Amino acid sequence: MKITILTYGSRGDVQPFAALALGLQRAGHSVRLAAPHRFAGFMAEHGIPFAPLPGDPEEMSARLNDARHNVFGMVKSMADYVFSIAEPVARAAFAACNEVDLIIHSFLFTTGGHSLARARGIPDVSVQGFPMFAPTRAFPMVALPNIPPGPLSYFSHWMATQIFWQVGNWGFRRLRSAAADYFGFYWPFDGSGTAQTPLLFAYSPVVLPRPADWTAPYIHLTGYFYLDTPETYQPAQELVDFLAEGEAPVCVTFGSMVNRESERIDGIVRAALANTRQRGIILTGWGGRKPPAHAGDLLYLEAAPHDWLFPRCKSVVHHGGAGTTAAGLRAGIPNIIVPHGVDQPFWGRRVAAIGAGPAPVDLGKLSVQTLTAAFEQANYPALRRRAQEKGRLIRAEDGVGAAVRLIEQHAAAF
Repeated sequence: MKITILTYGSRGDVQPFAALALGLQRAGHSVRLAAPHRFAGFMAEHGIPFAPLPGDPEEMSARLNDARHNVFGMVKSMADYVFSIAEPVARAAFAACNEVDLIIHSFLFTTGGHSLARARGIPDVSVQGFPMFAPTRAFPMVALPNIPPGPLSYFSHWMATQIFWQVGNWGFRRLRSAAADYFGFYWPFDGSGTAQTPLLFAYSPVVLPRPADWTAPYIHLTGYFYLDTPETYQPAQELVDFLAEGEAPVCVTFGSMVNRESERIDGIVRAALANTRQRGIILTGWGGRKPPAHAGDLLYLEAAPHDWLFPRCKSVVHHGGAGTTAAGLRAGIPNIIVPHGVDQPFWGRRVAAIGAGPAPVDLGKLSVQTLTAAFEQANYPALRRRAQEKGRLIRAEDGVGAAVRLIEQHAAAF
């Protein structure tokens, strides 16, 4: 088959789809991946045909970070950014789907990707990195983690879906007014199409088991999609030397979160590491801070592959993004999560619930005292054993393989 994957977001949003693209290639399919243009070099490194999309996901991350836990602020921030680039992104994304046999779409392309597939009479598959568009009483919608299980949780999912649909529908009407060749707008999970669009959740049931009220056969939990670093990877010599100089360090990374408090956070991290007599590797991509590369028990690097680095570390401190959480859990080390917003508090609570890390420390409550306490908890032998066991279970899964089989089955039955 000829397949186009449509996705948008930060490295953590895009990298799992690169893993899926490679899995589909290994299965004999021709795959093109459409994502923000900044990932062109990354895709070229992995031999994935690429369609660049306009816009900068860093700006979207900064807006969401500013909104923190204000759900309405998050919706407004995302809507404002998406609508500012919607027309050129839609044109580039839809052009990338010319002459294909199947479309795979992620969160922001859920309705647009499905509607395009429906207009062209081809199958489509929805892949989500967090539980969305499938109401349940078992847990709340990810941006509202404080809602208790039960009817209110179910309502939070239903309401989030309604907001997504209504806001998207309004935006699509704006696009249609500017381009007469745009087609009808359809929801993929109402059963009204030729065949029901599969909804694949690319996270591990070890972390969030399938709820009993997800009885619909089109809903699937595949496991995480991991993109392994090539065996030919050569780490920077300063990293190799630092790892060899002493005990395993704590890794600190906040991914694509653009934080205006990076200097304050850096000071807290340094002090908490000193309090607990631990070494640290600080990946600076999250804040752009550039202290001396190697300062005693600290090593500052811009970036390093998580799948290579995390297993060599004692624990990891991160923001709780789905991709970094997946990498941290797979490594089998304690995850100390400092959520910045969006779905990150939800994943932080799940990590604590399965015993793979201490309770998350909200960014607004981050201090030397709270981070020191989290470091001390992460060093408890019982917690470390639980993290190791969860990592073993997750490493036994094959999320990409499961997704490829489901995609092929849907295409054959369409």
